[in-house]
Amino acid sequence: MFSLSRPMTCASLAAALVAWSATAPAQPAAADASVQIRRTSFGVPHIVAKDERGLGYGVGYAYAQDNLCLLANEVLTVNGERSRYFGATGKTLEQRDNLSSDLFFTWLNSRAAVGAFLHAQPAPVQALLAGYASGYNRALAERRRQGLPAECGTGEWVRPISSQDLVKLTRRLLAEGGVGQFVEALAGAQPPGAGSQLAAAGYAAALARQARFATERGSNAVAVGAQRSANGHGLLLANPHFPWMGGMRFYQMHLTIPGQLNVMGAALPGLPLINIGFNQHLAWTHTVDTSTHFTLYRLQLDPKDPTRYLLDGKSLPLARQTVSVAVKGEDGRLSQVQREVYSSQFGPVVQWPGRLDWDTHAAYSLRDANLDNTRVLQQWNQINRAESLAALRGSVEQLQGIPWVNTIAVDQAGRALYLNQSVVPYVDQQMLDSCSNPQAPGSLVVLDGSRSACQWKVDAQAAQPGIFPARLLPSLEREDYVQNSNDPAWLANPAQPLTGFSPLVSRSDQPLGMRGRFALQRLQGKARLGVDDLQRMVTDDEVYLASLVLPDLLQWCQGASADVQALCTSLANWDGKADLESGVGLVHFHNLLTALAEHPDSWRVAFDPADPQHTPRGLAVEQAAVRKRVHEAALASLQQVAESGMAPQVKWGQVQQAVDGTPVPGGPQALGVYNAMYSVPHGQGKRLVVSGTSYLQLVSFTDKGPEARGLLAFSQSSESASAHASDQTKAFAAKQLAVIPFTEAQIKADPQYREVVISEADKGAVAQH
Repeated sequence: MFSLSRPMTCASLAAALVAWSATAPAQPAAADASVQIRRTSFGVPHIVAKDERGLGYGVGYAYAQDNLCLLANEVLTVNGERSRYFGATGKTLEQRDNLSSDLFFTWLNSRAAVGAFLHAQPAPVQALLAGYASGYNRALAERRRQGLPAECGTGEWVRPISSQDLVKLTRRLLAEGGVGQFVEALAGAQPPGAGSQLAAAGYAAALARQARFATERGSNAVAVGAQRSANGHGLLLANPHFPWMGGMRFYQMHLTIPGQLNVMGAALPGLPLINIGFNQHLAWTHTVDTSTHFTLYRLQLDPKDPTRYLLDGKSLPLARQTVSVAVKGEDGRLSQVQREVYSSQFGPVVQWPGRLDWDTHAAYSLRDANLDNTRVLQQWNQINRAESLAALRGSVEQLQGIPWVNTIAVDQAGRALYLNQSVVPYVDQQMLDSCSNPQAPGSLVVLDGSRSACQWKVDAQAAQPGIFPARLLPSLEREDYVQNSNDPAWLANPAQPLTGFSPLVSRSDQPLGMRGRFALQRLQGKARLGVDDLQRMVTDDEVYLASLVLPDLLQWCQGASADVQALCTSLANWDGKADLESGVGLVHFHNLLTALAEHPDSWRVAFDPADPQHTPRGLAVEQAAVRKRVHEAALASLQQVAESGMAPQVKWGQVQQAVDGTPVPGGPQALGVYNAMYSVPHGQGKRLVVSGTSYLQLVSFTDKGPEARGLLAFSQSSESASAHASDQTKAFAAKQLAVIPFTEAQIKADPQYREVVISEADKGAVAQH
């Protein structure tokens, strides 16, 4: 075992690793990774290697020590193999039936698509992927000998992985902002008269999931520059709101290649790169943007054949791809289920009965801009290595690999940057005017698929055909601050509004979200801001919407009938927060505002584009119609709370909890709770957190570099038996953000410090952990 008897610099550590690996038995160059993994408090790995393959080896190995079954389950999903092991009617974590999921992912991750993506990766990224797979497989072998975690069940579906599997996971992430929201619609699309479709009952659930996309994958971000930060250097708050389970669950880690790379933060499963984090020079984060990353095309079908469509008057056949999925029957035997996936030149045909119908006249094709984005891994690799804000910005503008998020960053010098530069179809207002269907359902962009003039525009300066070039996308660099909470680019800083973009990119005619208004209120003025100020934006758990309408509700209560006085008492006693000690008034407030949201005329002052930070506001309880709505909503809330099993004296921390029962602060983002949490009913009087504040990071730069604090709200490990399954969750509940050890001195001084060096050349011993 290699051990460190004294503190080592990165340079000396690299030399030691090189010397150590030189003493190992000779191996082919492609399989000669060596890596040091040092663990600190909460089980956070600090991974050091001499090259990318070794770094990936360490990431895959460490991740599999903490989340083996989670990744194995996701690999099963993206390979379209759930029905093989769990049957067609079983459910995925997203509550999709296995068969629909398998058909979709078998189509999405075809051998040709995966091969082309992998081939497009530069050598360093390919080495990271190959190393990750090898490291994961080593940990799998070790853990299988020790006994797999309970989360792996029988373990028959847990297998070694390859670089191709990691590409499939990446393509799944890319599709999240587009075709991934149409899984059932793609898997069930069949021409009229072709026989039974997949059960239509799942489409309502699919619509609900599409509506929840930004809710469950939201985020807050604030970058404070030299003019406003307390010490004149850059300051960043990263507060992504992502799922607490499954394939979008963050993992905290520190990656180092001495002399080349030193970056820390969090990454999504299967990625050997940091998605949100910091290095010696800058810190960055992301928020899910409001841009549109796909469009639909309404196909005019050939009257003679509903599997042909007319383009500029010419009849063209829909391409057919046979997708085959193995399905385990009730008797345990496997059978093959086949479907034809139809595609026009725009993309696959999708079908939602009653919404996007495929009849003898028309059908709908979906074109997802991110399916051609092979640059996403290279993008984050370059961000990880950026040594200046200019380098980060130049990378994003040139590669255009960011899929569906904004980028917010700050550097040591105190320059704050906002970029709404993701992969967006080049459809400008002129094209919308001439090609879009005004009767399109919901907010979907539906273009005319019968005219080639309605193809996405092509710009030679864009990174791929059919997307907006960087020069036509919003960007803002300032020395006071920039911020975003899943609003359009418009008011990243109200002093310099960003307007004039395609509606697919950003709009300036819609109300801000309540979290965005809360942030702008906290950031207004000229007072200097420190780390504690940004931390309190999250940990105060303030319900911003209460400041706008609670006084009006209490006024209504003064004249309300006796049948709602219990609710009025709870509102009067409520502290206006979503904290652990907050009362049931929070639940009633949420129920009331959810009901009133269906009636925009309930506001006393309507939204005014000239005053977006302060409108809409006030509840018009002086109007009889509004009083009636409030009364009806109050009665419904009282009934709902009683039926759920919540006692009148219950505290929020007794209601909203993690899977292990740890109380979780925070609340619904629609109420303006910056510490947004999305929870679902989970037993009598309980709610289970499924998404919300995930990786919480505060970075303050000084003359000596970054100082960071934060935590991973759901903890490092998804395995219930792990010592790191809930330790950070408990710290989050107590609002105790830990110092994030980044320097050698901080890492070595950590009370939980331990380390191990492993190599592909030494696969015999079970590594210490």
